Amino acid sequence: MSNNKQPNVVVIGGGTGMPVLLRGLKDLPVKLTALVTVADDGGSTGRLRNEMAIPAPGDIRNVIAALSDAEPMLLELFQHRFTIGNGLSGHSMGNLLLAAMTSITGNFYTGIKEISRVLNVKGKIYPISNESMSLHATMEDGTTVSGESNIPLANKKIERVFLSPQPVNPLPNAVRAIKKADLIVIAPGSLYTSIMPNLIIPQIDVALQQTKGKVVYVCNVMTQAGETTGYTAADHVQAISDHIGNGCVDSIVVHNEPINKNVRDVYAEENAAPVVYDTDRLLEMGLQIIESDIINPSRTTLRHDTQKIAKLLHSLIS
Repeated sequence: MSNNKQPNVVVIGGGTGMPVLLRGLKDLPVKLTALVTVADDGGSTGRLRNEMAIPAPGDIRNVIAALSDAEPMLLELFQHRFTIGNGLSGHSMGNLLLAAMTSITGNFYTGIKEISRVLNVKGKIYPISNESMSLHATMEDGTTVSGESNIPLANKKIERVFLSPQPVNPLPNAVRAIKKADLIVIAPGSLYTSIMPNLIIPQIDVALQQTKGKVVYVCNVMTQAGETTGYTAADHVQAISDHIGNGCVDSIVVHNEPINKNVRDVYAEENAAPVVYDTDRLLEMGLQIIESDIINPSRTTLRHDTQKIAKLLHSLIS
């Protein structure tokens, strides 16, 4: 790669983990693209999705906020959630703006592009698909649970997830971005309900298998009740492989410092525990293991440290 050409970095995901990565990466000399899930169906997002027949805007909204260089007040407005008991209650201003812009432009992706311009977004944001979709899970006991927000509530072991209505069409730009990427980062987040809905879309899975770019998975630090209870780091990667084929993921980033007991206790109440990284199995799977202290220590909620993780990811390509 020549010195004057900035590397193409693609981040795939949704939920709370993805914006953390993006906030750090946007300040680095990379060409950044975010591919974001639209399978969410809870809260404001779910209501807008059903009432206006648009893909879910919530995860996109958080990504726009993370990549925006707008005035703090404007961002606060964008992320504002109405609370008073009326027709707007629970809705987020940004979701409403995305819905309105989709109506004006007639196209969800065009709406995102226009709002990104207004909010001075660094990098490109693509919904993984321009269509509304629903996520379903087949459980190990053979039952099926429908709806992204219902899947963890079933509290059963998930065998695989799938989308409807078929066929789901990817956004062509999203497929192209993966093919052109120097580095593809699978963000941390809910494995089956935030990450997987992106990866299992037809053509996206194939692009991940064929890309010349390096695919790195930033592993969750804690397990999640109803999704990954008891999962090791290798189990997370295995789940991805079971859905899109072996060998797609080249390396895994794991947190290698002990987690403070108070924090562990808080998570234990939600049936969550630190993800154990099983080095031997990860190596057997042919993965490069990148270990580092990547947690922001100052919080009771564990979050990846924006700056640390961005620097670490950047070092993989520079």
